[in-house]
Amino acid sequence: QVHVVESGGGLVQAGGSLRLSCAASGRTFSNYVMGWFRQAPGKEREFVATINWSGARTLSADSVKGRFTISRDNAKNTVYLQMNSLKPEDTAVYSCAARTGGVALTTRPNEYDYWGQGTQVTVTS
Repeated sequence: QVHVVESGGGLVQAGGSLRLSCAASGRTFSNYVMGWFRQAPGKEREFVATINWSGARTLSADSVKGRFTISRDNAKNTVYLQMNSLKPEDTAVYSCAARTGGVALTTRPNEYDYWGQGTQVTVTS
């Protein structure tokens, strides 16, 4: 069982920045592919970014490229999502997920095994 907990959400003005953190339990955290997803009211869950076990490989959605950066610190069992130049359309609940059953990066939510409860990010214009 892997326990995933997000933090760092909040209210920010357009153009501002936030850094989300995701702490995951498990002795083999460094083996997990980790991902960030978001869901706005009335919309489906959307892929944001994913990172491989070492942090050497990442993949981001086109909508956040150049603005959001995913990273990880395996010594702290933590994944981060640095969000810059935030826009009102980035408003959503952001969730972190762990993929323990494979090593390939994936944008598909159903290929992640454990999820956090989510953290709200609200961007005002």
